[in-house]
Amino acid sequence: MNAPWLLARFAQAAIAATAVADVLRALALRARYLHPTNASLNEFGFRSMVFVNLLTAAAVVFLVWFSRCRRNARVLSPGAASQPGLWAVVAWLIPVVNLWVPRGLVLEVHRASSPGTTEKGRDELLVNVWWAAWAGHTVIAMASRFGGGSWPLLVVTEALNLAAAVLAMFVIQRVTGLQSAALRAASPTPVATP
Repeated sequence: MNAPWLLARFAQAAIAATAVADVLRALALRARYLHPTNASLNEFGFRSMVFVNLLTAAAVVFLVWFSRCRRNARVLSPGAASQPGLWAVVAWLIPVVNLWVPRGLVLEVHRASSPGTTEKGRDELLVNVWWAAWAGHTVIAMASRFGGGSWPLLVVTEALNLAAAVLAMFVIQRVTGLQSAALRAASPTPVATP
């Protein structure tokens, strides 16, 4: 069993592309509010379509990566991943539930990926800050739909979006790195015969 480095890289790239697409979509939305023409509507529609496609791809790759890391976590720390495997994916997709349950699942995988390390506080802080940025972005983005395109709300939403994307890439890197080290340490080294 190996750490999912290739999946981690794809997830990081997809998250970065999605974050950039969301900023471009937000700028097109702002232009649409300032200049409500067919051209601005078409531009916003196109950028929204690109964003939704990238978001879907990023979500799928991230969930595949997360499922793989969860499976590795069960090998590294039996009994650590307490919830059934399907729940680890479904919890991300249920509205409102996805604002707090997946955070616990990520922390569970994170802890199981680094048995015996002393950096748990720092690692939990990374996950918690990422989660706060992501949840804040989600809540403010939903609230801004009723704000009529408020520029300050749009700026705060996109700043949180970019922060959440960068932090998500760090979380992916950290979990995958911890699993790589733990799996290497757990695998038996072949003994040379004289």
